[in-house]
Formats: sequence, structure tokens, C-alpha cells
Amino acid sequence: MSRIRLVGVVSAALLVMSPAVLVQTSATALPGADVLVSNGSPSAPFSANKQNEPAIAIDAHDPDVMAAGSNDEIDMEACNAGTDNTCPFTPGVGVSGIYFSTSAGHNWVQPTYQGLTGRGCTGVPGDADPPCTATTGPIGTLPNYAKHNLVSDGDPALAFGPAPGDNGVFSWDNGSRLYYANLTSAVPGAPSPFKGFEAIAVSHTDDLAGAAAGDESAWSDPVIASQQNGALFSDKEQVWADNAESSDFFGNAYVCYAGYRSAGHGFTAQPLFVLTSRDGGDSWVQKQVTPAVNNVNSPLGFGRSGCTVRTDSRGVVYVFVNQFAAGTPGAGSIVLVKSFDGGASWTRPRTLLSAFDSCNAFEASIGRCIEDGVGGARSDLSSAPSVDIANGAPTGSDATDRIVLTWVDGRNGLNHEDVRFTWSDNGFQTWAPVRTHVQTGATDRGYYSAPAISPNGTDVWLVYNAWTEVFKDSAEGAANDRPLVGVLLHADSTAGGVGPLAEVHRGVPGDGRGSSQNNLAAEFLGDYVYAAASRDFGTAVWNDVRNAADCPEMDAYRQELHEEATASGLRTAEAEEPRGEALRDHGASTAERAEGVAPAVQADCGRTFGNSDIYGITLSNP
Repeated sequence: MSRIRLVGVVSAALLVMSPAVLVQTSATALPGADVLVSNGSPSAPFSANKQNEPAIAIDAHDPDVMAAGSNDEIDMEACNAGTDNTCPFTPGVGVSGIYFSTSAGHNWVQPTYQGLTGRGCTGVPGDADPPCTATTGPIGTLPNYAKHNLVSDGDPALAFGPAPGDNGVFSWDNGSRLYYANLTSAVPGAPSPFKGFEAIAVSHTDDLAGAAAGDESAWSDPVIASQQNGALFSDKEQVWADNAESSDFFGNAYVCYAGYRSAGHGFTAQPLFVLTSRDGGDSWVQKQVTPAVNNVNSPLGFGRSGCTVRTDSRGVVYVFVNQFAAGTPGAGSIVLVKSFDGGASWTRPRTLLSAFDSCNAFEASIGRCIEDGVGGARSDLSSAPSVDIANGAPTGSDATDRIVLTWVDGRNGLNHEDVRFTWSDNGFQTWAPVRTHVQTGATDRGYYSAPAISPNGTDVWLVYNAWTEVFKDSAEGAANDRPLVGVLLHADSTAGGVGPLAEVHRGVPGDGRGSSQNNLAAEFLGDYVYAAASRDFGTAVWNDVRNAADCPEMDAYRQELHEEATASGLRTAEAEEPRGEALRDHGASTAERAEGVAPAVQADCGRTFGNSDIYGITLSNP
């Protein structure tokens, strides 16, 4: 998620980590145990300890090799820098984290590169520190951005495909290429390399060993893939590489994204775009694949986002997207476009299924949909489709081309949000009856979900995050905790269909109140979970708060924002701005605190407040 979309971002000053933190170590998995994927990032302080929106990819040519990404704030300043009750994004510092595994996800390493960093701004208690200025130093995120006046802004998306040879022909004999797509903006104060507010950039590497060891030259320079104009805000991208040799378009890479064309003017035009690269990511051709006009008064609502792109064994490209609708919840839909000629042309959008978002509860003080309670984590994109296809990669010879699809649906109302699942064996001309309430925990309320199917179609995996207790109408007190858990399901897949989805792993629950936006007004856990599969195993990553400490002072602050907004009808932007010039006395009690003033995070909250992590697991086929 781009920092530009968060309200109340303020400057402050840089975060230094101890030498021990800079040594990247791997986390070894016990059989059946989950592991910390974002293991290079510290447990404190906030916001350097904040990761969310994970993605994962398997190299089909060598399934032991994996890469994962997340929004990772490892390089941000400490809250003690500058004003102690603000925890801003350090201007110019990237957040696109990268992690590697060569053991099928049982061990992970987070490399360290060089770039603009805020690690030097630790600050001291009190508000006398100068504003933080990023400096060149160690970073735990994508390299080669700052030298092009760019900032890696997150929304990570990763895919492996074949590398091109010197003749431009793709072959697995040339090795594997990892693509990493993300949002990007210009370094503040520097000449922007593109027009508009936010662009889609894609980096790639053919040298996984070098990239994992911290060699930034192993990565290409980022390529601005989206066709930008002065009013364009590009968002919510996903990348895929055609990785089946049987495809006529083997080696093509694709990126889908939502293009908010009228930034600053109400986003009245917002088409879905698809980018195609036929040269390994060096250049991209853009096509608009849906209408542009949004109408908030229409039953079809105000736009589309949350796309997924995949290819089958013949090279047919499938792009799925969520069409949002007005209302609470919004009675939206899942829309599909296809290309049969390698991205040169696209079918008209086709509505497949109804998909209700989970906006049964709306938090006025933060202006967004939530599931867990006052100051809760947003759930706006939970109804976006997540898809995988059994395309037989790397050869395509044993493909079934079965498509599996999941989303979280809110049509049954608050406290009844359910994970839904279906599949198709004929390119989604028809599909199996949608399974509702897929989750196996009796109290699980679906939050975000993602599927994976093995390349030969024999095994299906589905990961989801869930809240395990009902909506809480207060933020304060031990009884108002927000248990969040990651769960992985498995099903056998045969010619007759997909069998029952059964739980094979349940993570350790944590309290969602321990997560946070940088502006402190609410929790934050992002918009994605992710899964992938080989012929022998399934792997998944999810947002996890087991190591995050709840902060009673922060709960009280968020409760005050909620009550003030409820009483006054305060607008979102006003609710999320810092409240006045006077800052609270560090020793004052909650009752003595000036109304609406955020606590000083490092003085008033536990050390691991804000420590949201990316956890994952790899399990052999049952």
C-alpha cells in the first residue's frame, strides 16, 4: 500500500539498528511448524517492526527456490525521532521488502542493500529532535530505487518465469527470472522520473544467489511499466510470468493494475489496465481492459480493484478483478477478461459471480470498513478475487488447467463474514457451485484469503486470515482484544472435482490492536494473504500479530477518536490529522490526557507495539 494514500503522514527523524539487527539470519522450520518470513526486521521500535501485505512465488523450474515480499518498514525512523507521538514514513525511504528461500520455505533470509534509509533517526524522549532526513545506508528493501529518484512504495507482487537468452528467446535452460512489481513514487524534492502521483515499477533478477546475498547489482534497475499522466494514481498491481513451455507465449510477463485517472478530482475515471512485456521486463505495452467511468450513484458502484492475473498451459491470460458496488455491504461482483493472443487484445469484461464486500461496519473516525471493532483494521478489499491455475509448469505437459478462486464475502452480515471457494475446468465458462463458510474454525470470520493449486492439478491449498471473536464496539480493556489468526487448508483434486477443504495448519493468534497505521489512528494489516504450490507441497504467507503488544494508551486514543467522530460527523481527513499543537505529558494518565492527542509511542506503549509480521508455512501434500 502506498504511503500517499494514508492521511496524516508527517515528517520526523531516522532509525538506527544495532549491528546485530543488520545480520540477516534464517528461521529454521520444524516439521509442520510455521516460520517468521520477515526475519530480518526488528521486533521494535515501531514502525521499523511493521510488515504486512505479503506475497510469495515458487520457481517452477526449481521449486525449492522461493521469494516473498511485503510492505516492510524496516528502514523507517523511530517514533522518538522528532515529535514523540508521530511515527511518519521517512520521506524518500522505501517499503518493498524482499525475502529468499532455497529450502522450499523452511528457511528465509532478508538481504541488506544500500539506499535511502531512516535507520539513523532513533531520537530521544521529548520533542526537541530535528526532522528526520534520510541518508544513504543499509536498507532491507528493493535496491536501485533511490539512485533513480524513486521510492519503492509497497503493494508487493512477485512471479518467476524463464530468463531470455542473448537472442531474446525464453528457455528454462537460461535459468529463472524473478519479477518484482510494486508501487513507486518520486523522492520528495527530486525531479520525478514520471508524471502523476504513483506509478507501477517492475524490477527483475536472474541471479537469485547474488540478490539473496545482498548484491544489489544482481537486480535490474526498476522500469516504470505503467503509462503515466499528470493525474494518474496507479494502484493494486499484480504480476505474473507465463511459465509453461507448452504456451505459445512462453516467457511473456503481465501486470494488471487499477488506474485512478483523475487523482485530486474525485477519481471519476478508474479503468483496469494490463501491461504486457515480451522482452523479460525491459519494456511494457499497456491495454485498457475495462470501462473507465465510475459512478458512485450506479448500482455498479465506484470502480474496480484487487486484480489477479494468471496463464494456462496454452498461454491464455486470465485477469480477474473485483467490481465494487455502493451500499453497506456493497453487492459487487467478480469480473473476468481474457487474452488469447499474448496480451495483444482482450475480451470484453464478463461478470462471473456476485461478491459482497465485508463493509457491514463502518468506522467513522477513520473513514473505512472494518471487521474487528473501534479503530479496527480495514477490510475494504476482502472481496477481491484470488486465483490460481494448474498450468503444468514448467513444461505444461501434465496440466489440467483447473482454475481455483476464493474471496471473503460479507453478504450474511457482521460477524458472519465467510471464505468462499469455487473452481472451473473450462476457462470459467462454467464453474462448480460456490462453497460458502469454507473456514473450519467454528468462530473464524474470514478476513482475506488466497488459493493455490499444484501445477498438475492434484492438490489445492487455501490460506486465510480470520478474526476469531465477534466485532468489539470498544477498543479498551482486555475483553476487547481482537484475536487474529492465519489458517491453511488442503483438499485433494481429481478429475471428479475438488474434495473437502480440511485444516492442516492453524497459526498462533495475536491481538490486532497491536498493529497500527503510521498516523496511529487505527490498526493496519493490509489487503492480502498469498499461497503457492508445487507438485509436492503447498506454501502460504499471512499477516500475523502474535508478537505485537497491545497498548492501552493507544486503545484509549482510538476510542476517543471514534467517540468524537460519532458525535460530530467528523470527516475522515480531519479525524486522521494530528489533533492540535499541544502534546500530552508523558506522565499523564489517560483521564488527564488532552482529548484526541496520541500517546508518545515509545514511552507509553510496550516495546513491541506495532510489531506485525509475515509468517509462513510449507507442508508436503497429505
